[in-house]
Parts: sequence; structure tokens; C-alpha cells
Amino acid sequence: MLDINRKFAAYLDAMNMVTVLVPKSHCNGEMQTFTLETPYGERHPLAIERKTDLGENVKYECLCTIPIEIGREYLLYDDQGEATDLQIGAVVRTAAFDDRFFYDGDLGVVYTKEKTTFRVWAPTATDVKVKLVNPKTSEVDDMPLERMEKGVWTTTVYGDLEGTYYTYAVCVNKIWREAVDPYAVAVSINGEYGVIVDLEKTRTEKPPLPPLSSPADAIIYEMHIRDFTIHPDSGVVHKGKYLGLTESDTKGPNHTTTGLSYLKELGITHVELLPFNDFAGVDERDPLRQYNWGYNPVHHNAPEGSYATDPTDPYARICELKRAIHTLQEYGIRVIMDVVYNHVYMREQSSFEKIVPGYYFRYDEYGNPTNGTGVGNDIASERKMVRKWIVDSVRFWAEEYHVDGFRFDLMGILDVETMKTVRETLDALDPSILVFGEGWDLPTPLPSEQKATMYNAERLPRIGYFNDYFRDSVKGNTFQLLDRGFALGNCDDREKVKVAISGSIRKKGGMFLHPLQTVNYVECHDNHTFWDKMEAANSHENEQTRKKRQKLATAIVLLSQGIPFLHSGQEFYRTKQGIDNSYNAPDSINQIDWVRKSEHEDDIRYIQGLIQLRKSHRAFRFSTDAEVNHHLFFLEPMPLSVIAYHLRGVEQYGPWRDIIVIHHNQEEKQDVFLPDEDKWHVLCGGVRSGTAPMFSVQKKISVDGIGTWVLVK
Repeated sequence: MLDINRKFAAYLDAMNMVTVLVPKSHCNGEMQTFTLETPYGERHPLAIERKTDLGENVKYECLCTIPIEIGREYLLYDDQGEATDLQIGAVVRTAAFDDRFFYDGDLGVVYTKEKTTFRVWAPTATDVKVKLVNPKTSEVDDMPLERMEKGVWTTTVYGDLEGTYYTYAVCVNKIWREAVDPYAVAVSINGEYGVIVDLEKTRTEKPPLPPLSSPADAIIYEMHIRDFTIHPDSGVVHKGKYLGLTESDTKGPNHTTTGLSYLKELGITHVELLPFNDFAGVDERDPLRQYNWGYNPVHHNAPEGSYATDPTDPYARICELKRAIHTLQEYGIRVIMDVVYNHVYMREQSSFEKIVPGYYFRYDEYGNPTNGTGVGNDIASERKMVRKWIVDSVRFWAEEYHVDGFRFDLMGILDVETMKTVRETLDALDPSILVFGEGWDLPTPLPSEQKATMYNAERLPRIGYFNDYFRDSVKGNTFQLLDRGFALGNCDDREKVKVAISGSIRKKGGMFLHPLQTVNYVECHDNHTFWDKMEAANSHENEQTRKKRQKLATAIVLLSQGIPFLHSGQEFYRTKQGIDNSYNAPDSINQIDWVRKSEHEDDIRYIQGLIQLRKSHRAFRFSTDAEVNHHLFFLEPMPLSVIAYHLRGVEQYGPWRDIIVIHHNQEEKQDVFLPDEDKWHVLCGGVRSGTAPMFSVQKKISVDGIGTWVLVK
């Protein structure tokens, strides 16, 4: 091979197109001919199709008439006899490249006691090695991999490699880069190496769960593993750890129930755990020094080590996470995993970029990485091997860790086809696995009809969306702190709230095919808590009034058609001291405050009663738009401060024939006239709720102040 000093550069930008950049410092940038030399020593002239003056460089686009074998070394000569290597360029982002190198087999490591097989997809590499490190002696072995079809490199190493650390060294465009296996299922501390483990040793049977006949049966409770138990008074031994979720009968201040037993007591059906795959932002060697929500994904198929009792032991994080999931399921609580496939922590440092540079991410027309996510990179899910990686990863978590649902962070960055394939893959395993995400339309270079946004909900009928119309009409605009929605006393959004209560279905003026597509919420880990927003927007009101408003908002969430979603601590007025983006704020800001919980037991019982009410009658959780249309009617005329609706003729769905729900957002008393003269039993009033009648009324009910009333007959 010639010693190349690269006076100019050449890139393969399409299967038959070579781009040559000649600086004007080299022959004024003027070239008449270019010649390509194959790995076999043959030379072929290139036809110059287009020449462009770029200022300091001249760009030549040349047609190549011979097939290029990607993964082999080619030289390009100018008309002065100077040579440069042909580098892999934008060709990796072409459909032809995708078609040629799509591989549908297994990737990663297959371990047995006798041998371990490694497979990595690296079609643009000219050489690949696996570096094996003995963690006890630090002894290193480099083993070459053999290139197979579709750009897959593989080798089998004989002997028992359990516990061995490994990375891949990959040579692309004459540069060697070292990367952790993107398919690694176990990693060393801080994810520095992949680790070969025997997953068979960690496996347990999934416990039986209560039936889930429809996604609308779910009541989702979003929580962060560390937040939930880290408080000094949580009563939990393994504070902030996976194992903290396995401890039962824990008590906090004033003998208040905490942790796992509290989740069971509350009555929710699903917990949604903020990301627990390996992420950056917390040093696993000293995890309490830093805090992070976990949206900095590094290794998507390995658990985070800062939640493990021993981050240096690759098995600890796997076994302890599995035990946490298993224990929650034993308590009848399903587990949803918050997944972040839309971006990586740092594109340049990611395994994807090191192994197949330029392939896994989106670029604009000028060749710059795009930033629809706001964190510097967008995953190109529409490319075949990126889609395969996402689908393989989701399948892995569902099969290996038995998770019951996936919440897709910034799902609108991903493409419809990928999300459709995710849903189909999970349906083949267990159709009750929930899939929902953030369907925001973000500025990424994907045609709008291909984005998995809520505007394309009709193309993804089995996937749910966080409903920001619900959130903002009930609470007020999330991004305008002083804006007030219906629950904060503003009646302007009354009609929007009626649409939201109806499941935001098209027949009622919404955007969804059916109520199972709407995830109804007023608060989540993002932005101000509901309580903190009211501190600013409703500062003119006393604390007692604001508590009524928060209970009203939570009641609207729990009694509306669709999938209800609660943020942990919402039921006892969680505060983050006014901080709206607490992703790296200390535990003192983010932790669940069990002292605060102990001070609001009556209010929690009220939320428990609403949960019980929702579970007791399927009229609160219709699965189809036809059911909503047939049974749900708003009572009008009403004062602007009142929203009242009638669930009519619903005896086939539960214990009551008719149900009336009344939401009132002002303190002055209002009379609400009922649709007939029959006797109605009141199950829910301003301070109590449940399934047992408190008193009866006829013809009308007086709603005294802010709150929710539920009447049945």
C-alpha cells in the first residue's frame, strides 16, 4: 500500500458516485481526470459529472462504472499521479446500501461454557477484532473476526469466557476505533466494557398477573427508581436501588405506608419506571454524588449500575433489576419501561458511530447531524439496521426481563414503520404489552407522513400517545407558567375539556381513532409539577383551595375515557421547589417526600377511592369510539364552571345502570339539575370517594365548591 499523505480527499457517496474534494492549494484545485485502483490492482477512469467551486476547495462528482466492494481498500489517483484512499462517505445513508447490507440474523454474543460466538454488523470496516480482557489480571487478547455476508463479522472463541470483558476494534477509513458491542447485555462499571455473562443463571418465571383486557384498564404511575426510596424517612433499607422496590411493609413518618406496599395500597395497575438501561450522567463508582433522570442512553440492552448494590459486579444489576420487576408483578403491578431510542448520549462517542460511522444518525442536506431531539443527534430509525436494532432491543427486554409495556421517549422522532414493527413484534409475544409515547412533531428530516406523531395516529391504531391537549386544557399551558386551564379556574377551555373527557376521539372533536390512543395526564417528570405551577398561576388562592384544584384535575384524569397516567407524588401535591427541569437536580429536589405523604393521608384515600371507582365499572374505560358515542352525553345547559356528563344505559359494563360525573372549578355553590326524577346515589363528593353510596338526591344536586361528584343509579 502506498504511503498516502492525502493532498486531496475522495468519498464514496453513492454506490456509483465518488465525490473528490481538491483544495486550491493543490494544483489550484484544477483536475482533468481521476483514476480508481481496485484492491486487485486494476485501474479504471472515472467520468467527471459535475464540478463545483466551494471557495477553498473544488468538488468533483464522478461516476464510477465498476461495482465497489464496500469493506475493501481502493485508491484514487489524480492527473498528477497523487493518490488518496477512497473513504466511505454518504453511501451509508442510501437505500442501495441498506438493501445490500440488511442482515436479519442474530447479533451480539452467544455464550456457552464450551465456547462464545461474537457477531457484529460492520459493513464499512476493512478489519475487525474482538479485544478480550481478563478483569482479574487485566491480561488482553486480540482475536480477529472474519467477514461474512451482509457486512457481519464473526468469530468463535473456545473455552469458558464467563465474566470476560470485551470490546470491538473496528477499522474504517484507515482509522481504528474501539467500541462496546451495541448488543451488549451486560457491562462493567460505567459501561466501559461489554461483559460475557450466562443469562441462564439470572432467569425466573414471570408470575401470573391480574387480567388486562384492554389498555384502558391500565392506571399508570410514573416513577424514578432512585426518587421513590432515597428519602431518609422512606423506611427502605436499599434506598435508591432496584432492591428498594422489593421491600414490603416499609413505614415512614407517623407510621405512613411507603414503597412497594404503598403502590399496592394505592391501587394502580402499572408502574412506569424512568430509564433503567445504562446511562451517562451518574458515576457508578460514587452514585450519590450526581443525579440524573436517565435520558442519556449509552448501552440500551444493559441495566444501569448506579441502582445496583454492587456496580462492579455485572450480574448484580441484572439480577437485582429482574428481582424488582418480578416482585412488583407478584404484587399484581405490571412494569412499563421508559425507552430512549430517539438519540444517544454523545453521537461521536457512541458505539454506533464508531462501528459504522454516519449510518445510525440523520443528517441534513449539507451533511450535518440533525438535532430534532435537542440533544445533538437524531437516530435514523427508518434505516433497516437501525429499525432492526430497536425491534431486537424491545423484544429482548420483553422476553428477558418480562416487562409489560414500553413508553417511547420522543417517539415522534421515530418512523411509523418502526413503531408498527415494534407493535407487531410485541403482539406476537403478548398483546397486553402496552406501547405508547411522546408523539410530538419535532424538526427532524423525515417526511411528516412517516413520523410516529400523534397527527399520524390513524396509521398506528395500537399505540397510545401522551395527550398534551388534555394536559393543557385541564391544567393550562405547560410552557406558560401563569396560564390556567379548567382545573385552575379558567372556564375558557371548557369545550376542550369535554373533548378530552370523551377520549379525544374524532367523533367528539378530537384526533384519535378510539380512546385507547390517548394517555391522559396533567403532570409527569417533565416541567413544573401541578402544585408548583399553581404556586405561580394561582398564588392569589390559599393552600386549601389549591389542594381542591389538584384533586379536581386528578379526578378528571382518572374518570375520563382513555388511559390515565399519574406522576408519583401527584396524589399528595408533589413539589420540586419550583424547578421545572430537575433532570440533574439533587435528591433533595427530586425525592419522593414521605413526610409530605404522611401529612395528606385523607387526600390519598380520596385518590384511592377514585381508582377503585374507575376499576369497578367499565363505563369509565370504554375501548371503542362507538361505545363512547353511544353512552356518553354531556348535560347542558350548565354554568361555565361546571362540566357534567351522563354515562347512559351502561348496566352491561358494571354494577350501575347510569352514571353522572360533575366537575366544578369554582368555590361558589351551584345547583346541577339531573336528567330525570329518579333517585341518584352519590359515591364521590368534595372530600370522599369510593364505590359505597354516601347519600342520595333527586332532581338536583348542590355542588358546594371546587371538586368532583359522581352519582349512580
